[in-house]
Amino acid sequence: MTSLARQTLRYEWRRFLPAVLAIGFSSLLLLLQAALVLGIFGSASVYVSGSSADLWVGYPGTQSVDQGRPVDPNLQSLLLMQPQVAKVEPFYWLDADWRGPAKDTGGVSVYVSGIDIGRDGLMFSRALSPELRQRLALPDSVIVDRSELDKLGVGIGESAHLNGHRVRVVGASSGLRALGGVNVVASLDTARRLQGGSGNAAWPAYFVASLRDPAQAPRVIEQLNARAAGFGRFEAWTAPDFARQAVLFWMFDTGAGAGVLFLAAVVLLVGAVITSQALVAAVNGSVREYATLNALGIGMRSLRWVVLEQALWVGAIGVVVATGAGLALIGLARARDVPVLFNLQVTAICMLVVMVLASLSGLSALRGLRRADPAVLLR
Repeated sequence: MTSLARQTLRYEWRRFLPAVLAIGFSSLLLLLQAALVLGIFGSASVYVSGSSADLWVGYPGTQSVDQGRPVDPNLQSLLLMQPQVAKVEPFYWLDADWRGPAKDTGGVSVYVSGIDIGRDGLMFSRALSPELRQRLALPDSVIVDRSELDKLGVGIGESAHLNGHRVRVVGASSGLRALGGVNVVASLDTARRLQGGSGNAAWPAYFVASLRDPAQAPRVIEQLNARAAGFGRFEAWTAPDFARQAVLFWMFDTGAGAGVLFLAAVVLLVGAVITSQALVAAVNGSVREYATLNALGIGMRSLRWVVLEQALWVGAIGVVVATGAGLALIGLARARDVPVLFNLQVTAICMLVVMVLASLSGLSALRGLRRADPAVLLR
C-alpha cells in the first residue's frame, strides 16, 4: 500500500497539485509570518543582542530596554567589586526629537544611545565596526541605521538637530533598526550633552558588564543583590533573560504584538481550511479508483492508510517547496533591510505545525472514502 500512495501521487499529480500548492502557500505564509514576527519584535532587543555584555543592570521592574530609568552611577563601583566582572560600561538611553535638514521630514522621534566608543566597547559591538565607533570621537557626531537615512531626511556627512543640539551624521550601519522609533548612536559625552539636566536626570539608564565566565552570571546577580544596600534601587539581568523579556513585552503586552499574533492565527486557520478542502477534493476525484481497489479486495482500512500517506506526502512536498521559497524571500527581504529573522527552531516548529495540519486534513478527507463502494463502478 505504501508504494500505491506514492505511485498515485506520481501519476495523478495533476489531481493533487492544488493540495500541494495550498499547503505550500500555507507553509510559506506561516514561515514568513514567523520570520517577520521574530524580526520586528527582535528589534526590541537589538540593544542586547547587538552587544556583547553578559550582564545588564537597570531600574527595577524594567520590562524592555526602552523603558529604562536613571540609575545610581555608584553601581559601577558595585559591579567592579565583583571578582567575576571584567569590564563595566554606562549606557545612556534617551528619547529625543530629530529635526533633519530636509524641510519635508518635520520632527522624528528617535532613541539616542550613548555608548563607550572604545575598540573593545561592549554596546553594539556586533553592529558597529571599531572604525565606525571611532568616528563618534568627534564631538556631536552620531551614527544611524542606513535604512533610516531617508526617514530622517539626512545623508552621511550632513547635519541635523537633536533636542535643539546640532549633530552630524558620520556614518551608517545595519542592524540598528528599532521598534517604534529610530535608533541614533552617539558617544557617552555627546549623549550626556543631549540629555542635559543635573542630579538624577544626568544619570545613565543602565550599566552593562562582561564577565570572565558568562556562565557565572546568575551567581554574580546574587552577589550584587546581597550587597545592594547604599547603591539605590536596581535590578540585574543576564543578557539572554533581558533580551527575551523585551521581546515578550512587545509581543504580548502591546497592541502591535496582539495584532500580529492575531494575524498569524488567521493565516494558520485559512491555511487549514484551504488545505483540507483541497485534499478532500483530490480524494473525491479518486473515488472510482478507490472503489476499483475495494472491488479487488483491498479493504477500507488499507485505503484509509493510503489516503493518510498521500496527505503526509502532499504536506512534505509542500513544506520542501515552501522552505526553499521562504529562504529566498527572507534573503531578499534582508537585502532590502526588512526586519526578518530566520530561526531554525521556529522554522522546525512551523514545519511541524504544517505536517500536523496535513495529517488533520487527511483525516478530514477520509470522509470521501465512504463513497468508494464497488457499486459506484456500475453507475
